[in-house]
Amino acid sequence: MTLIHWRKEFPILETCTYMVSNSLGAMPRKVTESLHHYADTWASRGVRAWADGWWDMSMQIGNQIAPIINAPQNSISIHQNISIAMGIVLSGIDLEGDRNKVVIEGGIFPSVYYLLRGMLPPHIELVTADGYDGIQIDVQAMVDAIDEKTLFVSVSHVLFRSAYIVDIAAIIEKARQVGALVIVDGYHATGIIPVDVQALNPDFYMSGVLKWMCGGPGGVFLYAREDHLKNFEPKLTGWMAHQRPFDFEVADMDFRDDAYRFMNGTAAIPNLHAIQPGIEIIAQVGVDSIRENSMHQTAYLWQLAEAAGFTVKSPADPNQRGGTLTIAPPHDFEVSRELLARDIVIDYRKGTGIRVSPHFYNTDEEIKAVIDAMQEIIQSGAWEQHRTTRSFVT
Repeated sequence: MTLIHWRKEFPILETCTYMVSNSLGAMPRKVTESLHHYADTWASRGVRAWADGWWDMSMQIGNQIAPIINAPQNSISIHQNISIAMGIVLSGIDLEGDRNKVVIEGGIFPSVYYLLRGMLPPHIELVTADGYDGIQIDVQAMVDAIDEKTLFVSVSHVLFRSAYIVDIAAIIEKARQVGALVIVDGYHATGIIPVDVQALNPDFYMSGVLKWMCGGPGGVFLYAREDHLKNFEPKLTGWMAHQRPFDFEVADMDFRDDAYRFMNGTAAIPNLHAIQPGIEIIAQVGVDSIRENSMHQTAYLWQLAEAAGFTVKSPADPNQRGGTLTIAPPHDFEVSRELLARDIVIDYRKGTGIRVSPHFYNTDEEIKAVIDAMQEIIQSGAWEQHRTTRSFVT
């Protein structure tokens, strides 16, 4: 299957080999138009823009995301980042009850870990399940760690270092059996593998449009199961979550019965404009088609990396692998810096390697060019000029 006709919608592809959609998806061309529309609306309508559409924009964009992960309408709220979304959820969980255990996986993204460590009271034990080897987790070990003392489970759908797809269905099933909540971090899943939140049935599914959904920063989304839309009461809240926000009542909170229950203060309208074009493209291309294309691309990348003699730190089984291959050639950090210097855009993770992440807008020729460049950089000694360079962002 070829989806390459979508390539023209992403300007950066005209100037470099962009293989880092696991970190920041390429910007759709229409983002410029969308942000101009925001500026023009603010300039011409001023405060009237809230009534013209700004107030409902978060819900509308949540409803555009909903079909991509098979969520019901009005069940997704938009937030600035995972820390805020996770904080909202944690603020509504009873942390003072009899349950004193939270289970996480070894491949957890540090931002989520920092938040849990900072917000959980001392009497709650944060248990990291055994069996993480740097590439995948032992799902059975995580299932076994969940018991009647477990308050909730926090688990990644796809591990950020290796792109290992976690069998979260088994984890959710065990949590249900013992009455524990499940919070899934799907940041490296949505937009690259099919996700069906109604079939999986987690309590909360958090993700974002930053990466595979080509939406840019400031577009984290939080799905809450239907019962939580009616009963959950976050303490990290604000006037947008109130049934009658413009009554400005200083009294007990009267929560809405939809995704806005999880909102707080005034929404970041520019972010909402920026993230919309990417969501629209992913919906049009279809995640099933993207997944089929991705499995072909990562298989080809694996074949080339193996032929070059490079270590691959991602799952060998294509069905357990998301959209990224983490490759560890000799002198991987220095090689990554030289790739960037040559406008081959990848990223590097210390102790893991170079993450290469083709998307539906990349060609097989570009995939081959990445491995060819790695080989040439090593053979020519071009990597050596970066031996003293240790300052980097990605």
